[in-house]
Amino acid sequence: MQKIVLTGPESTGKTTLAKQLAGHFGTLWVPEFAREYLEKLNRPYREDDLLEIAKGQVAAEEELTEKAKDLLFLDTSLEVIKIWSQVVFGRCHPVIQDQLKNRLPDLYLLCRPDLPWEPDPLRENPSDRDVLFDLYQCELAGLGSLFIELNGVGNERFEKAVAHVETFLNH
Repeated sequence: MQKIVLTGPESTGKTTLAKQLAGHFGTLWVPEFAREYLEKLNRPYREDDLLEIAKGQVAAEEELTEKAKDLLFLDTSLEVIKIWSQVVFGRCHPVIQDQLKNRLPDLYLLCRPDLPWEPDPLRENPSDRDVLFDLYQCELAGLGSLFIELNGVGNERFEKAVAHVETFLNH
């Protein structure tokens, strides 16, 4: 099973790309569990919610890993929760950090914040996406993970993603 994660700051097209890539390659994709969790939460999120979100993300990944063929796309992963936790709370729960190191995907597609910001009630960072992008670069490099930076608008971004995935799969 090859796992490819779409990651990066908010409003960089991760969900759209995950859906498109799964459709193009005839496989499944794992939605971002945080969205589902936070939409049901009737209060502001707290630090302990991030651990629950991480557990839900892992469970969703495991469930779809069993159903997918040879390839699975993930709309975000634990690196997002780690960075989010560090930015908002100044630290990250050790369980999230351990799970992140033990569940590395085969490839990250790191989405640049070159798309226009799209407001959403769950999004928090319209003005510092470039700073967050730098945090993602550092995190992925620190993990020693294979990652490719992805830019472009609309179909151009999708076509680049397909080309990168095909190159990765054919190696």
